[in-house]
Amino acid sequence: MLRRTLLAAPAFAIKKKPGLRIAPFTADVTPPLGTPLCVGLVVPGTSVKDSLEARGVVLMPEDQQPIVLCAVDWLGIGNSSHDRWRAALAVAAGTVPARVAVQTVHQHDAPGDDASAEELLRMRDLPGVLQSESFAQAALRGVVAAVRAAKSYKVTEIGAGHAIVKDIASNRRILSPDGKFAFQRFTACKGSPYCDAPVGVIDPQLDSISFYNKEKRIVTLSYYATHPMSYYGKGEISADFVGMARRQQTESFAIHFTGAAGNIGAGKYNDGAIENRAKLAGRLGEAMAQARAAEKRFLVDTLRWKVVSSPLPLRPEFTEEKILADLENPKLIPRDRASAGRYLAWHRLVKTGRRIDISSLRMGPVNLIHMPGELFVEYQLAARGLRPSGETVAMAAYGDYGPMYIGTRKSYREGGYETGIVSRVAPQVEEVLLGAMREVLL
Repeated sequence: MLRRTLLAAPAFAIKKKPGLRIAPFTADVTPPLGTPLCVGLVVPGTSVKDSLEARGVVLMPEDQQPIVLCAVDWLGIGNSSHDRWRAALAVAAGTVPARVAVQTVHQHDAPGDDASAEELLRMRDLPGVLQSESFAQAALRGVVAAVRAAKSYKVTEIGAGHAIVKDIASNRRILSPDGKFAFQRFTACKGSPYCDAPVGVIDPQLDSISFYNKEKRIVTLSYYATHPMSYYGKGEISADFVGMARRQQTESFAIHFTGAAGNIGAGKYNDGAIENRAKLAGRLGEAMAQARAAEKRFLVDTLRWKVVSSPLPLRPEFTEEKILADLENPKLIPRDRASAGRYLAWHRLVKTGRRIDISSLRMGPVNLIHMPGELFVEYQLAARGLRPSGETVAMAAYGDYGPMYIGTRKSYREGGYETGIVSRVAPQVEEVLLGAMREVLL
């Protein structure tokens, strides 16, 4: 069966064409009602507010294997499921997994996918708390079919533009004067004077990358760092305000990637009121249009894909014995045992030598970099500083969701939610990731 699948690569993957071609694809990945959302951390889906999509492109450069970039309207895809997605899309596009980048947009009223954890939970009679495995597999098959059916277009030019996004992003971590964590300003914030605290460290820039066939814009990729929720947890399956903003873009096929938003949300500008979703979508959609209008076009003369595989350090205080005790504890609610299953799956994979692929795609003055987990925005700002002034560096985070939050070394000393139990990597991760970023970007 595997041999037959490998031989079924689409025609565009084997035809030799000069220059660069691009094949956009999309598939509906909306779960059925009753499916766990936010990896079981909120109520399951009771209604569909709007559909979820997997959107991406297959790039076919001359004399190179195809490259796949995919953004999925889910919370996260981690551990063996991230491997599963990359392997399946690689076969569909006629390439190898190392040339496939799968990121999630990270909406919370959306499912997640972690087959490693689901297996641990199934062994303890807790199937379906974390995810619907049958739906996860069916959704991936749909995306594979979309990749196989994708129509390709010749790329004559690429455009890059930027815009400043107004009144969305704010840093979630409010520190005291002595530099310690004081308050968590989540995606929605009300009832505290800290909600109106200064914006803090963010990246206000939205990047727009478009692929042209002569005067026709075929595909536009956008990149912006913020948690993509206005409100959630009410059972409404939704792509939230980023999905609304993306649907407003009708000039070309639009794909949106969430940047390093682990410590970034809309809390300064959002109290969770339902009507704020449309307001945030309007602001983001306006910035998308402005960045697209500001694009400067250039010929496709160079294209380089580079990958570095890095081992991420585990938190020493989170031992297997401690995680396993939580997983086996019948007094814990199923949601907390499901979280322990995710933690244990990641821990065991790292202990057996798991490495995380960090990849970059350089196209002339444009650099796209793909990172794991819920990355702090400081990594995105550092990446911008690694390339000469005038070049574009656009980051997509939320790749392999196994490590969850990834802070800076300093942030672990400060304390706070993001560097607590929801971060499964040690403070030394900063040196590891900065070294990998330098390697793929320089």
